[in-house]
Amino acid sequence: MKRIVIAPLFLAAAALSASAFAAPQCTNAPRAQWLTEAAMKQKVLDQGYTIKVFQVSGNCYEIYGKNKAGKNVEIYFDPTDGRIVKKKGG
Repeated sequence: MKRIVIAPLFLAAAALSASAFAAPQCTNAPRAQWLTEAAMKQKVLDQGYTIKVFQVSGNCYEIYGKNKAGKNVEIYFDPTDGRIVKKKGG
């Protein structure tokens, strides 16, 4: 009987925590208006970050890497202009 009560509570908690880590809304612009991945990578490097992982998350460019001080960061960028939309870490 306990399983029946605990399972829905666990699933609800998992869903809420997953939404907290979801990619933010970065842009509504079509992909044709996005910076190229190469241009965005260069822009990130020019800001002093190192890139370990570069990926498209939803409608954002996202990196996992390090800042100038060597601290780990996870950053979501607006792919149309390269501005930071959400940043975790360093």
